[in-house]
Amino acid sequence: MIHKIDTDEKGILKGINCFALDMDGTVYLGEKWIDGARDFLKAVEDAGKKYVFLTNNSSKNPQAYVEKLERMGLTIGLNQIVTSGEATIDYLKKNFPEKRIYLLGNELLQEEFQEAGIRLDEKAPEVIVVGFDTCLTYAKLCRVCDLVREGLPYISTHPDFNCPTETGFIPDAGAIHAFIHASAFRYPDHVIGKPSGDIMDYLAQRAGVLKHETAMVGDRLYTDVAAGVNNGYTGILVLSGEAGMKDVEESDVVPDLIFSSVKEMIPFL
Repeated sequence: MIHKIDTDEKGILKGINCFALDMDGTVYLGEKWIDGARDFLKAVEDAGKKYVFLTNNSSKNPQAYVEKLERMGLTIGLNQIVTSGEATIDYLKKNFPEKRIYLLGNELLQEEFQEAGIRLDEKAPEVIVVGFDTCLTYAKLCRVCDLVREGLPYISTHPDFNCPTETGFIPDAGAIHAFIHASAFRYPDHVIGKPSGDIMDYLAQRAGVLKHETAMVGDRLYTDVAAGVNNGYTGILVLSGEAGMKDVEESDVVPDLIFSSVKEMIPFL
């Protein structure tokens, strides 16, 4: 299949009223904007459309992202950030209300869960939740593997194997799943983040958008683009992060549009 890049022959983007943007690898790497990303955000606003940031990265809470973007020169509200951590909290409240949760996650995620009223319990939990724990220790891995072997419900915030940074990739939640599986022989029973319908339904609810008028834009086929095309959104791949055209040719996930970066979308808004 031949995929055309940096064009929108069917005028799809004209019908998009909201852009759900992945962050790492899509609009920035580390603390640096990807070239033209700020211009794209301004162009979206100038076109009378809106954007929200939708990230699988559960190592930061929404406030941390607002503060990071502020440091980078962009002022937005908490309502413009949607994380897999938030979607997981929503899922737990609906499916495991009042249950005691063992959370493998860093301090920011733990605070977010507690502020939302989730009961965290390391000693006698009823449900396991695994996030992107950037403070991971061997003791934590031993504990979570013990709990997984006990057969407790096992939920994860997102499936990403790697997180892109300015200097390359670092192991993400999917890599933690692989470690747990190697020792305890189970993968998560349910994963909330992209490409799951859970986070995409949560996005529509939170942002108050119609799926067919919203585009999911990201640098990964198996999370970002799949989340879009499999859940009623337009799925747009940008080649500024993890995926390249070789991945596109080998993947079962077919993007609706492909751009070198978000900057190349500007003429078609």
